[in-house]
Amino acid sequence: MSDFIPDPSKPIFTKGLKGIVANETGLSDVRGEEGRLLYCGYEIEDLVDLCTFTEIIYLLLNKRLPNRDELEGLQQRLRHDRELPQPILDFFKTATKTARPMSALRTAVSMLGMYDDRTKDPSQMKEIGLSLIAKLPVMAAYYYRICQGLDLPPIRTDLGEAEHFLWLLKGKEPDPAEAHILDVAYILHADHGMSASTFASRVTASTLSDMYSSITAAIGALKGPLHGGANEAVIEMLKEIGDEDNVEAYINEKLARHEKIFGMGHRVYKTLDPRAPQLRRIAIRLTQTIGEPKWIRMSDMIAKMMRARKGLNANVDFYSATVYYSLGIPTRMFTTVFAIARCAGWVAQILEQLEDNTLFRPLSKYTGPDEPLLVPVLDMR
Repeated sequence: MSDFIPDPSKPIFTKGLKGIVANETGLSDVRGEEGRLLYCGYEIEDLVDLCTFTEIIYLLLNKRLPNRDELEGLQQRLRHDRELPQPILDFFKTATKTARPMSALRTAVSMLGMYDDRTKDPSQMKEIGLSLIAKLPVMAAYYYRICQGLDLPPIRTDLGEAEHFLWLLKGKEPDPAEAHILDVAYILHADHGMSASTFASRVTASTLSDMYSSITAAIGALKGPLHGGANEAVIEMLKEIGDEDNVEAYINEKLARHEKIFGMGHRVYKTLDPRAPQLRRIAIRLTQTIGEPKWIRMSDMIAKMMRARKGLNANVDFYSATVYYSLGIPTRMFTTVFAIARCAGWVAQILEQLEDNTLFRPLSKYTGPDEPLLVPVLDMR
């Protein structure tokens, strides 16, 4: 990429920074025109077929794949850093049980920073990041179970990342096939260029704030329905439709009212989101296994209609909704699963930001009055 230095006297305005290249990265390469996604030079399809999520964590943090010893070292590092400080558990137990899990996760990550003296040492950023990758699944699962009045399964060190989350969430031995599927979903969600949440994390990190603040900012951005929250909206839509016979009328009515169909289209991909076919194949298999193929059939009907009517393809959120539902993951937990996977990418992006840091400080286009206004006295307003 050539160095482009804009003329300060002629600032460029584009709403939502659309089309603006705000940074350089060696992590994920989102080739929107081609419908391709690469992590550190590796095609996402190859990584899904040949790697585990733990290998992807190592890849993103080190920009190379681990050897066997390095992989074992990372596995042990993560597995032995899952315990939560007691104040975090106390917070979950006393907090409102009606909050969304993403709200609890956001607040708990911020609280964690209060109990970690390493935040005073910038050289500990990577270690703190690894700690957060290990703890996010525990916080998400524990808050959910506390809200349901369920006991908290003990932390284990003999299970991988996806297995351990399913153990904590469901309180029973994880099914190996389900754990593998969730592991694949983690890989597909691990990083994705300068998404809204990644941008939020890098902007915060650029101020030289700490890792906890940066991840808190990322979670806050991911919580929004236009970003990570779309998968929850998709499954609620499918439940509302109810049956294949209702799909056409439902979508036609939505489009007639100019309402958004969640899970369709992508800000970057001009062709198919390369992650969507991977999840669609999994969704087909899972819905057959649980005896509810209507979910994937309805999804395919919607995808076909939207492609024909609006030229929009299904994105990763569209099929991940059916996958998570078929795995028995509660709908209100869908976005936290996204956060668990994306935390690896956030940490890697934050560390990369700090390697050659520049404070993000864009301009804004003022649209108020051109001439100064007179301030009237209070009684004349």
